[in-house]
Amino acid sequence: MKRAALAVLAVLAVLSAYLVFDPEHGSMPAGAPAHAADAPVALSPPVAGVPDPGIQDQDLPYREACAREGLSESECVGRLIWFKATGGNERFHTYTFQQRVGVLVDWFRVLRADQRNDRFWAWGIINDPSCCTPGSEGCPAKSLDETYGFDWCPGDDVLLKHVGKAGYVDPACGLKDAALDPDDPHSQGGKADQRHSACDLNFGTSTGALGIRKFPNPRFDAARWAAVNGGNASWSGFNRKMDSVTGLESDSRVSKLADASIEPPFLIGTSCGSCHIAFDPLNPPADPAHPKWENIKGLVGNQYTRMSELLGSGMHKTALEYQMFAHARPGVTDTSAISHDQVNNPGTINALINVAQRPVFKGEAVSKWRKVAQCGAEMDEAKCWCEPGRQGKCWQFGTRNDDVTPVFLGGTKVNLPGVHHILKGGEDSTGAHEAIQRVYFNIGSCAEQCWVNHFTDMRQVDPEQRGFGQTPFNVGQCRRDCPSFRAVEDRLQNLLDFFASAESDETDLHAARANARKAKSPAAAYTRADLVADLEKEFGKGAVARGQAVFADNCARCHSSIPEAEGGPFKSRDFAAPNEAHPRKVRADFLGNDQTVPVTEVGTFRCRALHSNHMAGHLYMEYGSESMRGRGVVADIPEPEALKNGGRGYLRNISLVNVWSTAPFMHNNAIGPEICGKPANKDNDFHRARYADADNRLLASQPECLRYDPSVEGRFDLYKRSMHELLHPGERGRKITLTNADLLIDLGIRPVEGKTEKPLGGFGQVKIPMGVSAGFLNGLLHKQLIGDLFLAKRDPARLEAAGKKDLVPTLQGIADDVLKNPARFVEILREKRDFLAAHYQTCDQLVENEGHRFGEDLSEADKKAVTAFLATL
Repeated sequence: MKRAALAVLAVLAVLSAYLVFDPEHGSMPAGAPAHAADAPVALSPPVAGVPDPGIQDQDLPYREACAREGLSESECVGRLIWFKATGGNERFHTYTFQQRVGVLVDWFRVLRADQRNDRFWAWGIINDPSCCTPGSEGCPAKSLDETYGFDWCPGDDVLLKHVGKAGYVDPACGLKDAALDPDDPHSQGGKADQRHSACDLNFGTSTGALGIRKFPNPRFDAARWAAVNGGNASWSGFNRKMDSVTGLESDSRVSKLADASIEPPFLIGTSCGSCHIAFDPLNPPADPAHPKWENIKGLVGNQYTRMSELLGSGMHKTALEYQMFAHARPGVTDTSAISHDQVNNPGTINALINVAQRPVFKGEAVSKWRKVAQCGAEMDEAKCWCEPGRQGKCWQFGTRNDDVTPVFLGGTKVNLPGVHHILKGGEDSTGAHEAIQRVYFNIGSCAEQCWVNHFTDMRQVDPEQRGFGQTPFNVGQCRRDCPSFRAVEDRLQNLLDFFASAESDETDLHAARANARKAKSPAAAYTRADLVADLEKEFGKGAVARGQAVFADNCARCHSSIPEAEGGPFKSRDFAAPNEAHPRKVRADFLGNDQTVPVTEVGTFRCRALHSNHMAGHLYMEYGSESMRGRGVVADIPEPEALKNGGRGYLRNISLVNVWSTAPFMHNNAIGPEICGKPANKDNDFHRARYADADNRLLASQPECLRYDPSVEGRFDLYKRSMHELLHPGERGRKITLTNADLLIDLGIRPVEGKTEKPLGGFGQVKIPMGVSAGFLNGLLHKQLIGDLFLAKRDPARLEAAGKKDLVPTLQGIADDVLKNPARFVEILREKRDFLAAHYQTCDQLVENEGHRFGEDLSEADKKAVTAFLATL
């Protein structure tokens, strides 16, 4: 009986201690034989079908952009892949995310054509200028029925014919690859094109939102769809809440989005550009809802995107999953939201500006697969593997410290001596190619073949079972088993070349103002000297020159990529000086050294620094360098000792290039005004109250959020406001993120009498009132808690042996209270909040806009001066 009671305790804890995922388990596909390509073979890859070009050239605006930016062939191919390629993740976003991860996306809610004008203001995503609303003037589609309620986009005249049918030839099959690199060992001196078929890049056609792509679903059943929705123009039946049918209250949180028997007309995927495509600070649109192609850049980073809310768009606000993840600020996403590591990890979309000047680090100990022409005598495919059907297309795994980063600048190949540190804590640290490839995993590519079985199953509480915790996925196995991996990998150099292209060059304020003036009067001019003069009118005479001196004395040690040993004293440095050796004479200083520093030194929101996915034994282990994992322990982080391992506890010094255009500040956009879209459809208004008093109660009167304004002066105004908060910490207020709806969790067996559920055994619905810390939901180590509660009752000696003797009495008290009154489980957890935070929480920091107090002691004149100076860079 006692065992049964403890089992009930475990089940109750699992169901109500803020759980999220429900992955199934499956075996990984078997690998191909080792070294099948060490000798010539008769096999050859199948000839891909030729895509139907349709009535409108899909790639014309992309070619025009390449010409406008002066991109090379390789850079242009990389740009096209960045904007369009999903790497096959449309299956993940249509099936795997919902069925294996348990989170529902309502793609119609996000992409419906009749709300195209509101799409940017609601979701922060960028409308595709080539698409149109069916029935509008000049649009090839005359009704929403033709497009299943979506925009009509180039290529849809072909794609729509294949909805519910097989035989669609993806437009990626028509990609014209760039010339081979003769130094690539797989190209045999530039003579053998052994790249994987471009078809497996998967382009599809645009959904009407840049970076979000659609594909025809061959399993679509038109008759069943019409029966559910009453036609093709709306998905209203697909996302209708089921209480309208059953009359049951709990079904008000359930829809056919979770019904795998109803196939939608499209599979929806995302490209890497879905987060990074943004408005050009040099040439913003007059109307953000109706941009032109010349207003679009692919690398700036979308500081308005509501990607977290988008990915939870099919969830009810009262759902645990929604409240755990759909709370990031605009332009911020949790890179561990899908690959959940139980740490509240919000991070801004990286602004990829002046990438060619980004620092690299020599001597990093990196364990990874590297290209080779043969495996020789090595027969262990875990150490060396050659692709079947290819001649000398092999990879060898090993640890080295002499990696370089190849980039093509102005047609000339340059090997940068070292590897980059990417992500907020420098975790992606095995090479730029690998960092780009990992982004594809992070957005769902190769999920079932490679990594979804290495997730933590949040309901698996048996430490002996698969899914109890993360395990590292094997890159070698993934390469063998996922065609999309190979298609992307064979073109990573094109993507890196795009990163270093003119599209990532600096976007200076004086150039932006010059463009704005020329748009009104073609003869108008505005120079850097004009900008300096205007800044000194606003911030005081001599402000820019004084600001340069203040920056040199107070900021440059972290925010210059050229140390004094190489570039001379900061105090005599021209931080805007060009790199004369670069073909485009870009700014030499990246304005950030990319060095990682202890988060306790910076003092900003430390939860991001506790990110764990790149640690040994965790999901992305193969994308973190041994040097990164060997960083010293940050002893003064106020978290349990177990959370200070594996190189955690650091944040990277970011670049300040064009900081005038990328406010708000910090890795979570928390320093500066809160921004919002104020959409017309109030159901899609995701702005939430953040400002709280000293007792962590939300203020009754909240400062009004600033509506998105990507104009030149809108960006500059937001920059000035954010700089004021940065340099005046006492005026920031306190920002925290709390749940903005009651959490409702239905437990146990609930027989139905008429329209009423009658729960058995004292269970029923658990209600967690709104106002709980979102970070607490994310970071509760419920598995360890459940295990320790069990041991506290059954085998306390094991806890004592594990160094938890002092915890046993409290754990026993919690277990006794829950067993006596299961209905009080939530209240019991709340009463023990401090105990749980101290021992079963990954990060308990609540205030999100703390830290980075450097500069607060400057005089008011110097604060204005450094604000003026940074606006010139």
